Amino acid sequence: MQTDDRRAADLEELGLTNYEARVYLALIRRDVFTAAEVAREAGVPRQRVYDVLEGLIRRQLAVLHPGRVAGYSAIAPDTAVERLIEQQRRSLGRLERLSTELARELTPTFDSGRTHTDPLDYVEVLRDANDIGERFARLQTTAERELLSFSKPPWFTPPENLAGLEASARLHAAGRTVRSLYSREVLEDPALVEVMHLFVDAGEEIRIADELPLKMIIADGSTVLCDMPDPVARDSATTSLCIRHPSLAEALALTFHSIWDRSLTLSEALKDRQPTESAAGAATGSAAAGSLEVSKAAEPDDSQA
Repeated sequence: MQTDDRRAADLEELGLTNYEARVYLALIRRDVFTAAEVAREAGVPRQRVYDVLEGLIRRQLAVLHPGRVAGYSAIAPDTAVERLIEQQRRSLGRLERLSTELARELTPTFDSGRTHTDPLDYVEVLRDANDIGERFARLQTTAERELLSFSKPPWFTPPENLAGLEASARLHAAGRTVRSLYSREVLEDPALVEVMHLFVDAGEEIRIADELPLKMIIADGSTVLCDMPDPVARDSATTSLCIRHPSLAEALALTFHSIWDRSLTLSEALKDRQPTESAAGAATGSAAAGSLEVSKAAEPDDSQA
């Protein structure tokens, strides 16, 4: 039975249907079969066997013997296989002619389509916070040469930006560039300062700018993701644009490097902030002392009373 199944599958490869293959394999077992006999032998429904036999006769793989009860017999296998191969050759020839003609007809439409581009097909507008976060992570994960970013409130912190830490470590290990400019407000939050140290340890270069125009990341000098806060809607409303345009990325990279060159390193910014904090503390102490002196001066002198 397994042998018949394999042979039937081979005949199907040559172009027969499953029923045709099974009926032909049944016919070669005997000189002549009636339709009922071959249906039983091949395991084909009797109501279908006549159509199957007619198909084999049209393919010149079986012969009809007319009589009071019609009989059917198979032609020799070598002849049958050769005829099937010839039918496949003719079919292939037709397909080759059809494919050549079809390709010739479709090519002008294809060429015409290449000249039409949507002027905004390189701009993706993102409004959902999850979508923005996913695109931000994907840009970092897929970056191969360079990441440049403007970071200003609100900031991503681990574990929210694990992709950024991994990208920093990966690109640094490969000798690539990872640089971030943070706005000065970051120094007011000790937790965020710790986060920056994590990125520095991973290989990222960080500098502190007095002000940044927007929140942005440039990946591989070709793709820009930037936040565009809505000036009309509620304070937290923002729209992010993902723009795949090397010329825009190059222009924004020039802006980045211009601010980078005049900004302090993280260590410089932290040292620069310490004297300010000390002076503020001293001023607070002086004010308190002055207040105390005024209070004392206002007290009545018992010796003169």
